[in-house]
This record gives sequence, structure tokens and C-alpha cells, in this order.
Amino acid sequence: MSLQAIAHRLTQEGIIQDPYHFMILAWWKGLGKKIQWGDFELYAGIPPTILLNDLTTGETILRRITIPEGFTLLQIARRLSEENLAEEKAFLASAYDPQFLETLEIDGQSLEGYLFPDTYIFHQGMSIQTIQKRMVRRFKEVLTRLQEKEGIPGDQDREDIKKIVTLASIVEKESGLKSEQPLIASVFYNRLKKGMALQSDPTVIYGIKDFNGNLTKKNLLTPTAYNTYLKPGLPPGPIANPGKDSLQAVLSPARSDYLYFVSKNDGSHYFSKTLQNHLRAVARYQLSRKEK
Repeated sequence: MSLQAIAHRLTQEGIIQDPYHFMILAWWKGLGKKIQWGDFELYAGIPPTILLNDLTTGETILRRITIPEGFTLLQIARRLSEENLAEEKAFLASAYDPQFLETLEIDGQSLEGYLFPDTYIFHQGMSIQTIQKRMVRRFKEVLTRLQEKEGIPGDQDREDIKKIVTLASIVEKESGLKSEQPLIASVFYNRLKKGMALQSDPTVIYGIKDFNGNLTKKNLLTPTAYNTYLKPGLPPGPIANPGKDSLQAVLSPARSDYLYFVSKNDGSHYFSKTLQNHLRAVARYQLSRKEK
């Protein structure tokens, strides 16, 4: 909005009485082009000089926003856009900026996985990179505490951290119960040690553009960088932003010989050590569900 449009809007809202006096004051103080965008808490009768100060210093309304565990980068961008805290395309552009990633010491193509799910207080007008830096800083704080708790050296390189975050993101998307996360992590570790494909549906879904919610056999047979049915090892990067419990599960997995698990359709999973037992579990929990 132009200064003139802002002055008339303030007049319509009853905040000021004379838009022209307000504009002249703004020009005289050299603040005509320094008014910040955002939501402001204003009241009628506020002195014009104080009003200008509030509008130009960016002291906007604080907003409390919660980012759920397992949200993807795109979902976070949309949530912030809905709250009028950031424009979605600009948020994503910054999250994929190689130079910005380098300043944050992140190994990857984007901030996916490093925007820690938590409740934050941001204010309208805060820059996108400031928001992203705060979320990444929170991620590093949590990861450092967890590593200290497990006696893990904190001098790991970026590639090691990326592996931790990538596996934690898969555990996050695969688990319905936090209590099962260490066991699910153990399954993936066991498969990696044996050179088996992870065969994780969430990774396949992440690699599908405009996924419609229906994972098909054709999807599982379509090669993508994130298809862990066809590509061995970890995918090229995280598929979501994992929470504290998922990171903890990867840093301290359960001890098990399990190689398979299948959903029991109640949020929990049935774990198996052999393919034969796994197929029986699939028939029991998945095929019977389809019949019903």
C-alpha cells in the first residue's frame, strides 16, 4: 500500500482524523517509505508521532504458531502463509537457496528436516530468513541435547547429521505411536546393515509430485530418487521435519532382530523377524481390512 492509501485506511478505521496531516508528518520525518507490513494493534487518538513509530519499527502483533511433528517443508510454508507470517513461494525459495543453506551449515538441497516442529512466537513483518533461522537453531539445540544425553560426540560432520535427520524423518512418518519409534528405527537399522531396501511407503509418497492420497503398485514400481523399494539405502534427504522423539529413537534405537512391520490399523504395528511371518501379518491386518 502507498502512504496515501495507508493514511486513508487509518482514517476510515477511526485511528486518525486528518490523512493529509499524517502524510505530511511522515514525509517530514523521512518515514513515508519505511512503514512495515503486518497486523498492528492501534487505537483511536494515538498521537501521530507514536503511530508512525509503531508502524515503522515493525512492532506488530505477536503470533503463536504450532508446527506439528512430521510436517513437510511445503506444509510449514502453507501454515505460515495462512497465518500471514510469510508468503509461501518466498518461504520455499529461501528454503532452497544454496547460499542460505551454507550459512546455516546444512548439507542438503533444502531446509527439509531442519525446521524443528515446535510452538513459536513470531511477529508480523519478521523476515522469512529470520523465521527459518530460529527454527533451525531450535533443531540444533534439541539435537545437541539428545546427543549429550546419549554420550554421542557433538562434532559430527554435516553428512552424518543429514543421515540422522533423514532416518528420523522416515521414523516420524511411519509411526503412529511414539512408544514404537525406537522399535521402528531398529527395523530400518537392521535392514540397512543387511543391505536390504528400506521399502518405506512414506519415502515413495514424498517422491511423487501432486500425490493424490492413493498409493498404488505402479507408484512402488516407478523409479524416483525417494523410492526406497527400488533404491537401496537412505533416500537423498529427509522427507519431513522430525520431532524430538523420532530423533531420540534414531540416536538410541531399540535392540531387536525385526526386519518387517505392518500396520494393525489402530496406530500400532505388528513386527516380524521373517518374511513368512510378515506375509501372514499382512494377510491378517491388511487383506482382511480390504475385504471389510
